Amino acid sequence: MKGRVCLLAFVAASGAVHLLAHLPGRSMWLVIAFIVTLLSIVAWVVGWRSLAWALLAGLAGFLFTLARAEHRLADALSAENENKVSRVVLRVSGLPRLDPHKRVFDAEVLSSNPEGVPTQIRVTWNAPGYSGPYGRRGDAYHFPEIVPGQVWRMALTLKTPRGTRNPHAFDYEGHVFAQGVRATASVRGMPRLLRDEPHASLSIVAQRARYYVRAALLEHVGGYRYGAVLLALVIGDQASVSASDWQVFNRSGITHLVSISGSHITMIAAIGGASMFWFWRRVRIGGRMLAERVPAHVASATAALLVAWLYCLLAGWGVPARRTFLMLAVVAVFYVLRLGLNASRLLCLVAFVVVLLDPWALLQSGFWLSFSAVAVLMISAAWAGRAVGNTDMSAGQRLLGYARAAVGLQMAISLALTPALAFMFHEVSAVSPLVNAYAIPVIGLVVTPLALLAGGAALVPGMGWLAGLLASISHSALHLAMLPTVWLASLPAASFSVAAAPWWTLLLCLPGLALALAPYGPPLRHAGWLLMLPALCWQPARPDQGGWSLYALDVGQAGAVVVRTAKHVLVFDAGARHSSDADDGTRVLAPFLRSLGARRINTLVVSHADLDHAGGVGGLLQAFRVDQAYSSFDLTSYLARETQLLGTQTMLPQRLARCEYGVAWQVDGVTFEFLWPTKHFAAAASLEQNTDDQTHSPKLKGRRGNARNAGSCVLRIRGAHHSALLPGDIGKREEFMLVDRGLEKVDLVLAPHHGSKSSSSPRFVRATKPSDVIAQAGFQSRHGHPSPEVQSRWSDHGARFWRTDLHGAVIVHSEEKGLSVSAVRDKNRRYWHASRKGD
Repeated sequence: MKGRVCLLAFVAASGAVHLLAHLPGRSMWLVIAFIVTLLSIVAWVVGWRSLAWALLAGLAGFLFTLARAEHRLADALSAENENKVSRVVLRVSGLPRLDPHKRVFDAEVLSSNPEGVPTQIRVTWNAPGYSGPYGRRGDAYHFPEIVPGQVWRMALTLKTPRGTRNPHAFDYEGHVFAQGVRATASVRGMPRLLRDEPHASLSIVAQRARYYVRAALLEHVGGYRYGAVLLALVIGDQASVSASDWQVFNRSGITHLVSISGSHITMIAAIGGASMFWFWRRVRIGGRMLAERVPAHVASATAALLVAWLYCLLAGWGVPARRTFLMLAVVAVFYVLRLGLNASRLLCLVAFVVVLLDPWALLQSGFWLSFSAVAVLMISAAWAGRAVGNTDMSAGQRLLGYARAAVGLQMAISLALTPALAFMFHEVSAVSPLVNAYAIPVIGLVVTPLALLAGGAALVPGMGWLAGLLASISHSALHLAMLPTVWLASLPAASFSVAAAPWWTLLLCLPGLALALAPYGPPLRHAGWLLMLPALCWQPARPDQGGWSLYALDVGQAGAVVVRTAKHVLVFDAGARHSSDADDGTRVLAPFLRSLGARRINTLVVSHADLDHAGGVGGLLQAFRVDQAYSSFDLTSYLARETQLLGTQTMLPQRLARCEYGVAWQVDGVTFEFLWPTKHFAAAASLEQNTDDQTHSPKLKGRRGNARNAGSCVLRIRGAHHSALLPGDIGKREEFMLVDRGLEKVDLVLAPHHGSKSSSSPRFVRATKPSDVIAQAGFQSRHGHPSPEVQSRWSDHGARFWRTDLHGAVIVHSEEKGLSVSAVRDKNRRYWHASRKGD
């Protein structure tokens, strides 16, 4: 028990480092080490020796992770190189992501001019020109072959990794920091290939093998509907799987099956070990059986471990793969040595080794889900026991018993992981147990082995026919399994959203799971599942009658605001469209609304037709029902045009209307009213149908773009205590007209047009006199938003100036006790955020 406590203390202390906003200095290290050592001595003296060892193990984990974190932080992009061109010699270290119009890959920096470039960067090589947010028209660009191990000389524009920061959302900066990527780069000009170093390291060899397996297998699966999924199963390359497929996998709860998981690795290892066991006991060399030289169980365990290791390398050596391999390695050693090993010792030891190798594994959801699933599986399988007395069962009865046990274990895992999935992703699949019941055996026992055999056959000269046959059978099995899965995922009740719950609700689930999974106990022990209900049914506090909450989301150089009253939700603009399969409505607004516990959008306002404000409408409408929509343009025609370009169907709002001066409504004691545009400007801002106007920038150019800005919906919110103004992208002329009409003072203003020089005129600033101003802008915006002159103007008139590019999402609560404003980056800062430039 002492050893397990020490291992867990090491892991817990390592995780505590990742909760720090700033890393302590070296002098603080000494203070912490002294205090913990002193406490350990005291605990040892009074007889609490287990506690003393746990404190020392925790201190070791804390200091070890601090040292690793400091070393990684030191490997940063220098301020002089930020957003500037550097000439870099690099070695391709990762499997390049294939896209018709770009290549993305990780690289090791060998030298740079000027210096100050980190050793690990992520490079994006775009095709000449840009495909636009709806995809490139015409032929794909022919990139040179980019293979892991190649050494290139490139001119790169380098930036410190920067991602959007919204409440309860994915932390991109933490993700790339955990991967060791310390700068992002975009290619300028034409790179030059210098040489090839295929054996530079074991990692390069593994990535190169993945590259050649993918290239060989693509010839046979490239044209299949789920060919990208087969690639993901063979080499862990998920980049080509479409966003729509991921949505189906998430809603049906089979995401873990369409990527290389622990079950796949274990199965492949078991097949390798069993094959070696059969071979070893039957082959004779030099007149002696192989089993007489080396025991068969030793040979089979070694073969299973070797197969698992090779497959893990082929899979990219992610956290689930590392966890599975280490677990198999520990089991194999104990098996060969004939030593006893229980589940708790195994899990604690493997968790310790995983964290020792990579302290940032704790930041990945896969770490927690993987270990939790294995723990539930081991506990449930051990306590299920075996039937006694009736050993004369037929093969059919035994098969039925195995099927029942498998379904029972899958149900236990699905139910046990539901609170964690709800906490992490705010969405839970209701059809997951049913889909997994048939998908696990089909994908695990048929699709994956055949896909692996197809990949191996594709590498053998002259065996292309066999690779094609195996790939065809594998894809057919997968396609048959996906037919009912797609139908189930399309049901309205396939999944349900869960609001972001506090930590204590998740902790409450632990005793409930322990009680529910216990083998013996009181008759009502299954009522332990009820302790999961607080995490699944939690509803965040809503504003009081007459109060409101406003969330200015971080969507880069775009606009998206959510306003919440006691019983209603309003969305003002839906962010930008970034590509044919990525928009802010899907990846930012929808997850955020789920985290609020929203089931529908009562009112949607799309201020104008520029793609940095309307680009996410389609994705948002696919995720949420909208009762009433207002826009300054023909929203129906806009969505029809997107349907034509993207080939997707979108459900329209129940009611649509134009936002015009004089339109107002009241809900929950809060009045919403449009101050602009007038009918004349509303007509001028109608949507242009010419698709040739769509460029890379969400902000369309030219006279028509200026007309759309001038016709933006301007919404005023007046509650019982405070007021707010959301002016879209209007300019100074429209501001003057509003002031001449008698624009009143407000408490909060969203800076017009992202804080550009063409807006926020002195007259407008003096008339509104807000206490707080929010500018939604992208980090290092090429438009220069927000303008320093505009920021100074607002600040000089007593307003606090908030910027989503620096502060992340800004949260405002209007309550009787006052107007409270906070920023996500300030509230949820971590030490890797503090290392950025420009804050």
